[in-house]
Amino acid sequence: MTRIIDVWMQHPTRRFLEQPIFESLRRWTRQDSIPDIPLSLTVGSMDEAGVGVGLLTAWWGPQGALISNDEVASWVAEHPERLVGVASVDLARPMDAVRELRRCVGELGFRALRIIPWLWGLPPDDRRYYPLYAECIELDVPFCLQVGHTGPLLSSETGRPIPYLENVALEFPELRIVAGHIGAPWTQEIISLATKFPNLYIDTSAYKATRYPADFVEFMRGRGAKKVMFGSNYPMLTASACLEGSKDLGLDEESERLFLSGNAQRVFGLDDSG
Repeated sequence: MTRIIDVWMQHPTRRFLEQPIFESLRRWTRQDSIPDIPLSLTVGSMDEAGVGVGLLTAWWGPQGALISNDEVASWVAEHPERLVGVASVDLARPMDAVRELRRCVGELGFRALRIIPWLWGLPPDDRRYYPLYAECIELDVPFCLQVGHTGPLLSSETGRPIPYLENVALEFPELRIVAGHIGAPWTQEIISLATKFPNLYIDTSAYKATRYPADFVEFMRGRGAKKVMFGSNYPMLTASACLEGSKDLGLDEESERLFLSGNAQRVFGLDDSG
């Protein structure tokens, strides 16, 4: 049985969950109150779905650290065989951000950087990202971001794959880029970029398998088999909910293995144990 890797998870702090921008998500998921989520619940959710390894991301925005890198490191230390850290940094202070990324990779063992463009109101081709792209290449770690419309109550403009992300891929061909959330309503744009650029990949976080657009499923079955990886965006959606109906996607055995684990192992430099 394939040991699933979930490439986009959060173990949320209360200050993360209480952000006013997430009110729309709480409404969609019918969450009237904001619970404290113990780490055991997050790991239990992975167990329920057969997820062997989860990439746990920090969150940093103009408000500061909503989920700090050190908090993520402490959770990874509790379950080093199950959790892998993904860094986030202060985009407003690029050199401090570069130093923090170096610390996260070199000292904390994190395996990627994730910035959420809509949180900053800055598309990924803004100059403030560029020192981080160069450092990701030097550290040999992927850069992860969200593409497509913005669920929280902020503008979706930064999520357009063309021209913003295309500019980055053109200027940093060595940079491994993982574009999360499928890219809807610009799904064809992100498919075209993943086809055009060898180092650009897509993850399915924030979408249930039953909601993947038909053209995206066709891409997964064919030329995109080595380009798409599974993500949940937990706790917004559980991995179990996201995987419902995945057997109906029509993937052959090898394409399914690549989607659920193989592509993530290659792109994030993970071995079978994470």
